[in-house]
Amino acid sequence: MTREREGRRAAIDAGAIETRTLAEILAVDFGTLLGQVVPAQAGLGDGDLVRLGALGISARMAAVGRILLDRLGPRAIDALGRHRSDTVRGWACFMIGARDLPLPDRLAAIRPYADDDHFGVREWAWLAVRPAVAARIDAAMPLLGDWTADPSDRVRRFASEATRPRGVWCAHIAALKADPSPGLPLLEPLRADPSAYVQDSVGNWLNDAAKSRPDWVRGLVAAWCAGDPPPSTRRIARRALRSIDGSTAEKART
Repeated sequence: MTREREGRRAAIDAGAIETRTLAEILAVDFGTLLGQVVPAQAGLGDGDLVRLGALGISARMAAVGRILLDRLGPRAIDALGRHRSDTVRGWACFMIGARDLPLPDRLAAIRPYADDDHFGVREWAWLAVRPAVAARIDAAMPLLGDWTADPSDRVRRFASEATRPRGVWCAHIAALKADPSPGLPLLEPLRADPSAYVQDSVGNWLNDAAKSRPDWVRGLVAAWCAGDPPPSTRRIARRALRSIDGSTAEKART
C-alpha cells in the first residue's frame, strides 16, 4: 500500500473524509471509527468488535445501528446523520431501521438519507428500512408511490430500489416474486423517467420479477413499448428482459 493510500485509509477510519469506492467502504475499520465518533465506543469491548468483524458488511452495519440505538438512544441519530463520514451516516440509517416506528414515520425519517450526496449512504438508507417495507409491502407501495414524483432522482430511485422483489445484499420479498403487480403504483410513474439512475433501478426491479414471473414482465414491457415509446422506456425494457432474453438465447445455442 502506498503512503498516499495509507494516509487516505487512516483518514477514512478516523471519520475525517468520505469513502470513494465500494472497496473503501468494505475496508473501513469499524473499531477505529467507532472510537473516533462514539463516546467510549458505546461500551463495545474487544469481543464485540471481533463478532462484528465476522459479519458481512450489511449485517455489520445493521448490528452497529442496533447497538448505537440501544446505548445512545434515538436522540443521537441526528448528530450521527450529519457526520462527515458516510459510514457513520449509514449507522444513523440503521438506527432508524432499528427503531419501533410506524411505517410512514420510518419512511419520513429515512428520506433525507435517500437523498444523501454519497452513493453509499443512499444504499444503506433503503437497506436499513427494507425489512419494514417488506413486512408491510401493501402499505408501503402507496406511500412510496408518492416518492416517484419527487424532483430528486435519488428519492425516486429509492422507491424502486427498496421494493425490488429480489434486491442486492438483502432478503427477497416473496410476495412480489409470486405476484409483482402490487409494484405497479411505483413502476408506472417511472416507466419513462429521464434519469438513467432511476431507469437502471426500474429495469432491475422488472428483471428480478422476470426470474419468477417472466410472463407478467413480458406483458408489461410489451404494453409500455407499444407505439413509439421514448428512449428511456426502451432502455428500461432492455434491462428488464435481459435475463429472459439471455436464457432464450442460451437455449437456442444448445
